[in-house]
Amino acid sequence: MKRSKHRGHKEERNGDEPAILETENLDRQGMFMGGGPDPDTVSLASVTAVTTNVSNKRSKPDIKMEPSSGRPVDYQVSVTVIEARQLVGLNMDPMVCVEIGEDKKYTSMKESTNCPYYNEYFVFDFHVPPDVMFDKILKLSVIHSKNLLRSGTLVGTFKLDVGTIYFQPEHQFYHKWALLSDPDDISAGCKGYVKCDIAVVAKGDTIKTPHKANEQDEDDIEGNLLLPEGVPAERQWARYYLKIYRAEGLPRMNTSIMANVKKAFIGENKDLVDPYVQVQFAGQKGKTSVQKSCYEPIWNEQVVFTEMFPPLCKRMKIQIRDSDKVNDVAIGTHFLDLRKISNDGDKGFLPTLGPAWVNMYGSTRTYTLMDEYQELNEGLGEGVSFRARLLISLGVEILDPSSPDITSSTEVQLEGVPNISESATGKIEEFFLFGSFLEATMIDRKIGDKPINFEVTIGYYGNEIDGVAQPKTKGKKGGGDGDEEETELIHNSSEEEMDDDGDLTSVATTPPMKPVITDRNYFHLPYFERKPCIYIKSWWQDQRRRLFNANIIDKIADKLEDGLNDVQEIIKTEKAYPERRLRGVLEELSQGCTSFLSLANKDQNQSGRTKLDRERLKLCMSEVETIGQQAKAMRSQVKKSTVRDKIKLAQNFLTKLRFLADEPQHSVPDVFIWMISNGKRIAYARVPSKDILYSSIEEETGKDCGKVKTLFLRIPGKKGFGPAGWTVQSKIEIYLWLGLNRQRKDYLSGLPNGFEENKLSKGPGLPCSPPISLTYMMKQIFQLRVHMYQARSLFAADSTGLSDPFARVFFSTQSQVTEVLAETLCPTWDQLLVFENVELFGEASELRDDPPIIVIEIYDQDTVGKADFMGRTFAKPVVKMADEHYGPPRFPPQLEYYQIYRGNCSAGEMLAAFELLQIGPNGKADLPPIDGPTDMDRGPILPVPLGIRPVLSKYRIEVLFWGLRDLKRVNLAQVDRPRVDIECAGKGVQSALIPNYKKNPNFSALVKWFEVELPENELLHPPLNIRVVDCRAFGRYTLVGSNAVTNLRKFIYRANDKQANNWSTTEEIVVVSMDTEPGFKKMDTVVKLDSCSDAVVKVEVSKDDDKDGKGKKRKRKKGDEIEEEELDESMLDWWSKYFASIETLTEALKAQEAALSDSEDKDEVDIADGSKKGKGKKKKPADPLEKKKPKLDELKVYPKELEREFDSFEDWLHSFNLFRGKGGDDDDQNVTDEDRIVGKFKGSLCMYKVSDDMPRDMSFDSNMGMFQNIPHNDPINVLVRIYVIRATDLHPADINGKADPYIAIKLGKTEIKDKENYISKQLNPLFGKSFDVEATFPMDSTLTVSIYDWDLVGTDDLIGETKIDLENRFYSKHRATCGITCNYAIHGYNVWRDPMKPTQILAKLCKDGKLDGPHYGPGGRVKVENRVFMAPTEIEDENGLKKQTDEHLALTVLKHWEEIPRVGCKLVPEHVETRPLLHPDKAGIEQGRIEMWVDLFPKDMTAPGPALDISPRKPKKFELRVIVWNTDEVVLEDDDIFTGEKSSDIFVRGWLKGQQEDKQDTDVHYHSITGEGNFNWRFVYPFDYLMAEEKIVISKKESMFAWDETEYKIPARLNLQVWDADHFSADDFLGAIELDLNRFPRGAKTAKQCTIEMVTNEAEMPMVSIFKQKRIKGWWPFVARNEEDEFELTGKVEAELHLLTGEEAERSPVGEGRNEPEPLEKPNRPDTSLLWFLTPFKAIKHLVCNQYKWLAIKIATALLLLALLALFLYSMPGYMVKKMLGA
Repeated sequence: MKRSKHRGHKEERNGDEPAILETENLDRQGMFMGGGPDPDTVSLASVTAVTTNVSNKRSKPDIKMEPSSGRPVDYQVSVTVIEARQLVGLNMDPMVCVEIGEDKKYTSMKESTNCPYYNEYFVFDFHVPPDVMFDKILKLSVIHSKNLLRSGTLVGTFKLDVGTIYFQPEHQFYHKWALLSDPDDISAGCKGYVKCDIAVVAKGDTIKTPHKANEQDEDDIEGNLLLPEGVPAERQWARYYLKIYRAEGLPRMNTSIMANVKKAFIGENKDLVDPYVQVQFAGQKGKTSVQKSCYEPIWNEQVVFTEMFPPLCKRMKIQIRDSDKVNDVAIGTHFLDLRKISNDGDKGFLPTLGPAWVNMYGSTRTYTLMDEYQELNEGLGEGVSFRARLLISLGVEILDPSSPDITSSTEVQLEGVPNISESATGKIEEFFLFGSFLEATMIDRKIGDKPINFEVTIGYYGNEIDGVAQPKTKGKKGGGDGDEEETELIHNSSEEEMDDDGDLTSVATTPPMKPVITDRNYFHLPYFERKPCIYIKSWWQDQRRRLFNANIIDKIADKLEDGLNDVQEIIKTEKAYPERRLRGVLEELSQGCTSFLSLANKDQNQSGRTKLDRERLKLCMSEVETIGQQAKAMRSQVKKSTVRDKIKLAQNFLTKLRFLADEPQHSVPDVFIWMISNGKRIAYARVPSKDILYSSIEEETGKDCGKVKTLFLRIPGKKGFGPAGWTVQSKIEIYLWLGLNRQRKDYLSGLPNGFEENKLSKGPGLPCSPPISLTYMMKQIFQLRVHMYQARSLFAADSTGLSDPFARVFFSTQSQVTEVLAETLCPTWDQLLVFENVELFGEASELRDDPPIIVIEIYDQDTVGKADFMGRTFAKPVVKMADEHYGPPRFPPQLEYYQIYRGNCSAGEMLAAFELLQIGPNGKADLPPIDGPTDMDRGPILPVPLGIRPVLSKYRIEVLFWGLRDLKRVNLAQVDRPRVDIECAGKGVQSALIPNYKKNPNFSALVKWFEVELPENELLHPPLNIRVVDCRAFGRYTLVGSNAVTNLRKFIYRANDKQANNWSTTEEIVVVSMDTEPGFKKMDTVVKLDSCSDAVVKVEVSKDDDKDGKGKKRKRKKGDEIEEEELDESMLDWWSKYFASIETLTEALKAQEAALSDSEDKDEVDIADGSKKGKGKKKKPADPLEKKKPKLDELKVYPKELEREFDSFEDWLHSFNLFRGKGGDDDDQNVTDEDRIVGKFKGSLCMYKVSDDMPRDMSFDSNMGMFQNIPHNDPINVLVRIYVIRATDLHPADINGKADPYIAIKLGKTEIKDKENYISKQLNPLFGKSFDVEATFPMDSTLTVSIYDWDLVGTDDLIGETKIDLENRFYSKHRATCGITCNYAIHGYNVWRDPMKPTQILAKLCKDGKLDGPHYGPGGRVKVENRVFMAPTEIEDENGLKKQTDEHLALTVLKHWEEIPRVGCKLVPEHVETRPLLHPDKAGIEQGRIEMWVDLFPKDMTAPGPALDISPRKPKKFELRVIVWNTDEVVLEDDDIFTGEKSSDIFVRGWLKGQQEDKQDTDVHYHSITGEGNFNWRFVYPFDYLMAEEKIVISKKESMFAWDETEYKIPARLNLQVWDADHFSADDFLGAIELDLNRFPRGAKTAKQCTIEMVTNEAEMPMVSIFKQKRIKGWWPFVARNEEDEFELTGKVEAELHLLTGEEAERSPVGEGRNEPEPLEKPNRPDTSLLWFLTPFKAIKHLVCNQYKWLAIKIATALLLLALLALFLYSMPGYMVKKMLGA
């Protein structure tokens, strides 16, 4: 914030490094930067606050007050699901579900296809804090056959977190393929791909939509997977094992009422918390078991997640929660960022962590039933107190899916783990924290009447509620259990507990003290010479090494940041030699890196080192080493010209270093300082423990250790957002030291010297304990002089849009205010404030090097109520001791700019200087006198003295008053008689009054001027204020709005020095010739290099700019194998030109990306000129492409607004927005500024030093001053012709995720709503319309083009609108009225559409610019000034006759107008601009884009011809006839019951548009045993086709209830399927092939040659297009997926495809199937296959002999046996009787 700082560290003072001293004396005051031994070296500037100091006693305060993390922001996530491919499954009906967090949206269902085409767009809106947003999981899943009754089966899912998308370039993935996998079966592999666009926009982001690349590239799925840069395409499954061991330090919850009730009943006091740990990762949740009533729970469990690796979800959220049936609350939350605990480099490592403790922070530790800061425990916002620490470790194991023991689901599992040894996380050491409060000022007056004390805590030590915790290793000692004892101790204002050594464990709070009043707003605590101290002993695992390494890297990064800020400031203030300073910075950086390498590698064998420690050390070592080497190499390349690029690279170093410094494994918890008023916690500050950690090695010490730090305490939680958080609750100067107890010998050494320690009295002979307060013996008396000169761009605090600012300056315990200046945002106070008798404690020399900081707050004075806070800044004074001389180089101090902050936003800057003068023994007599300018008498107010105020000189400011626009009502009354007042530095001028704003809002008198004294130094120029007032009756004035022009530099007129323009004086001839040989494509530059001779530059303009159709390809070279039709002029229309231009733009963008990626060092290619100039410059290899493309005249497609390309057309007429109303209190103030705009002032300024030798032209009009040749501003009638081509990516307005858009145009009072031509259910509508509107400038100067959504009932909703300032376009020198085409033609698609011909335009431009010319010469030459251009001179009319013309010559000059000396500028070409559509309610978020252009024709000129016809191309009617002749090798599905043969009843089904719309089936070939089928069957598919877009157009109603038909565009793909017909059950699907009619493999000649390769290996196959071939016959394979998901061949089909246009089809009709006309003959099918009962014997023989042979034998045997048995039984009785009777 402060732009000047004292430089020079201890390290720098040791050796004078030449690199830093390279800078020469930049300024006569001797302000040089560098590391000399002189402490007075003051650097020129810096954007940061009070930066580096000379003595190391004080550290940098942080200026931004407000926590930025927890505030909700608007986000919009847009997802376009384009299509899916290769879905696994047979004959499925897929739909895609897009789910973000809880929101789900579904696409429609496509029937019976594995590659559905959707092209549906979904938008999700959120209003949440960034952290919450980026942790949300976006999940794409494909579901198969879901309907109202069935939930459908999941095919596969893909998930990633929103943060991954947001951190992509342009915040988006565009046309990428998401790979689906099945969460329930991880061994299954890929389940298909979904092609989609996903973009995440926060408020204020702009998204560039990449232009569509050609389809072939995107069909390469593997090359376009939806994965961030650097993630491998083949992701594997992995297990993430998060082990959770135990927690400690949970806050006590036994202060609740319930506890006392329980105690009364049960008589025991249990721990009232039932903790468990919940882990969320990649959309899944895992929980540990609950440990009942336990403050130190031990779980020893691991939560196992199964997820792809690398995961696309960056953070794992770990929460300790208190299990409770009623309210289950979070106790603390920690996020594990996987990027910080892994590295994907070659020597990288998988995510790993711990075992290590992580600290959790959240709300205060006091227990209340309704915790107002509860959300802090959920991980939102910055925690305000320590909550608990948790011992965890994380490991990742990549799975090998083939091994059998893996469970294949991804459910979260919970397993037990063995206990972990105590020492695994490091040896427990005793730490000692000491703090001393040197000053507590700026205490908010609301709490100023109660006694105040401060409490310091580290972890759970020092917190009064927790009592005194001792480490488990030592056991409890001393008192502290008994309640009485404890209360008694608290009365002593600190808990005291004797240690072994007789040492007190801790004194954590300062004694309460009553504040004393400082001024109306603030109080301070009267510490004076007695400063209270605190100290705490605590026990933690010794993991200081982690913090040491982070500190070293942080210090390198801080130095680099300061240095870069310096360099940028030097560039900004245009001081000399920024490159030298940058070299110095890089030198410092490479030295810092080398020292890190030597320091970081120590303590290798320390206990508790984890794998992550070792890996991170390796990583940091290698990264820092490379940064050091690159910095060293870069240092030699820094030149004046490359400084800016090198700064960019150095910024990359900085972000990398900051990333490395962030240590993921915590050790000692952070320190919190709380201000407690009367027992209530008011405000806090949080100090990271690494910043105050002590090490015996200087580089490893924390940056604030043993230094005095200024802290601003702030309100905790949500209340700290917004204005409440901006007022300082208290500013404390505190000294902190943290280190091991055994290292504490010099813990006081950093304090300002000159104190005595006061200890608690102890018995004699006891060792010394730390002091509980310090008494300062030494004090110095100073006088502080504050020179407040001016401020600018302040915050608007009143409803008028202005403020009444005054500044309040605080130093130590005093404060003073400047006077209040009414109604301004740029006050010039010019006031000296003198603080007398400022007492500062400490040694004089230390104060000289390192004075305390001064706080300046700026307020807005209100007539009633208290002043509003407008911003704050800090400064350090320049100190003069009594024995020093007051003179250069340090005195008098220079005025400097200080950045003013309001919360996190900058809110203006202040110009001031500060000096602190010691009052010596002789009193004030020795002080330098205050000599102000004598001519100003301001009563008691002292002006800024002479040596410090800027040197003034006389300037003249001329103002061009043009007019006022778009003024809104003021206090409900319309503005009728406005006037503009211009004021700068106290002087000013008023415009003429506009008598009737409605009738004519322009001023009658154009130019006025005034003279004013301004500083010589342009950087110190005060702003110029523009105010518009409305003159009402009775002499009253109302302020309408105001604007402060802070940067006047662009309006300073500098007379052309002869040197700069010498190139226009030499006779230089540029020959631009248009050569029409088609093959010619090179740039020939011949330059003779003596400056005075004629320079002839011959520029060959490439064949892109061919004339009069000669470019049409007449003859083809033999070598060209591409069959390209001749271009037929009559076929071409405007759209041909448009599509060709879009292609050119895409190529240019691609080439540019390639060029950028090729060379980071080279200057960036200019996109804008990519397509026109880029053609001439194209590299040779791009030639083959050129040959392919037929030659068309193109226009220029701008992927942005035309204004952005031509500097808003403010070449001489500027628009100044007028503001009114209070400034917004949002994070980003620029967004709310939109709502404060109440109109525009159009005009311009010109300022110059007044001198005698002002150049005067002969034709100089003295009334117009510097504004010569400006058109008059009388009203003028204009015909405005608006062409709207199409809109893209509209925000859906209806529930079905679509919109019904139509165009509305508003200009002045004219409104056109093209409602009847709405386009049904389309988010990318093609309008192709032109509208003519008559307008009168200046009344109607703003054109609004809106897109509305048509609704059947209710009002139509606005989707988005864009506003165009037509007036600036009309008057601009760039001639934006009608774009200049690249060729002149009088007929055809490229007809010249400006009423003025090129010759007339050129003549007018030459006349206006007072140029010599144009002189048309023989041989196709034209000369303008000293430039000669050449071009062809004949033109063909419609009948092909050639005529002589100069138009081509004139057009050539116009196209190269920027090369004309003095007046040349680029003229607007024929173009199409892409404008974002915005919605007033959703500020800053694009709602889509519109492609359009506007032509303006003044009515007083010849009338223009009819508008170009750009109506959308009608789709052409075609008919595709497919004859299915035969099939072969079709898989056999059925078993014949009687004959047992494998056979199939084959039929073929085909469709073109969709299965519902036009599927056709052949008849069935029954009982094919060989897989052969004969059909001779014809399918006929009529369709409408758009050649340019290669899409079929179909219109159909979406549902029964749809009001109208919706037009769809789908790719032209013919689907053929082979099926097995079944009589009773559903038919069986056997196989399919899909042929893209534009490029499909040529059919094989015979069935044998037809292989599965034709589908699987498309890239190698020769491809054909039916649109070129018209007729093709061949064999194609049918494929399906088998169980292993591999493609297998399931049949072949012989088919003939014949394409006819609609007319041809009508001339020769054919019948479907085998019907008339042109019937096909019946297929010759073997009849036996038909009926088995015609040949019964054959069938029986087959049954008996083949199929049931063994069965028959078995049955015969059985029958034999049965017969035997029967005979036996039959004859047995008779035989028996015989035997018995012996007959």
